[in-house]
Amino acid sequence: GGAGQRALSASLAAALQKHPKVFSPIFPNMIRAGEASGTLDTVLLRLAEFTENSVKLRQKIQSAMMYPIVMVGFGGLILAGMFAYVIPQISQIFIDTGQELPVLTQIVIAFSDLLRNYWWLAFLLFIVSIHFFRKWKKTETGIVKWDRQKLRFPIFGKIILMIAVSRFTNTLATLLRSGVPLLTSLDITKNVMANEILSQTVEEARVVVKEGGNLADPLKRSGHFPPLVTHLVAIGERSGALDEMLTVVSDAYETQVENRISTLTSLLEPFMIAGMGIVITIIVFAVLMPILQLNEFIQ
Repeated sequence: GGAGQRALSASLAAALQKHPKVFSPIFPNMIRAGEASGTLDTVLLRLAEFTENSVKLRQKIQSAMMYPIVMVGFGGLILAGMFAYVIPQISQIFIDTGQELPVLTQIVIAFSDLLRNYWWLAFLLFIVSIHFFRKWKKTETGIVKWDRQKLRFPIFGKIILMIAVSRFTNTLATLLRSGVPLLTSLDITKNVMANEILSQTVEEARVVVKEGGNLADPLKRSGHFPPLVTHLVAIGERSGALDEMLTVVSDAYETQVENRISTLTSLLEPFMIAGMGIVITIIVFAVLMPILQLNEFIQ
């Protein structure tokens, strides 16, 4: 009965809390709320829906970005092959003629030589840079600066913010619907934001709520949460339906994230093709110009 369910949920919440690397704080806290209200079955269903929605959104983002990444990879390999093998063979012909080469041709040949002779140094510098960058990102200063910079990235910064807003509203709505108190819900939600700047904003909002204020005002003052979000949060607080308003925002932003990423990937394709076309055009001109000069010299 109810006592058995409470004992089970208590032991389940305690067991999950012992494995924070596997189960985020949302799991034990929601199950503990299910114990208190006697609605463990409903809470588990909400957890399943929450996890499924989070996984679906992540998979959609990954699948949408896979095509541009593959295109960039193949395009880079093609260009690297041209500079490493094609250009050196053609340049040797020009060098043997002893003619003075155009500046563009000299630049292309110099870049080709640099790539062939010092590729290992470029690769080493790349690995070392990645190592120190990842090390810097783990420091307190690095975390804050990098997370702030991510929100300022052109185009991508907006998408990162929209994903964070969707995660914030979805997590908070799920916790509140399951009976977790608002202060506890905010404390949990700040740990799933994946951005230190936004986590600090949520923590400041939690302090304001703890002191008797409302949630919408500190979110609005931060400047990180869009006006639509803070407006709907304010309406939800006044009407006593905060979880419903948060769900509306979460669904809307999840759709916006999908549409924005689809638009971005569709635009990236022609831009990448145009970029490769420009590079190949430069190579073609660098090859043709000495040939034309040689023909004029012969005539």
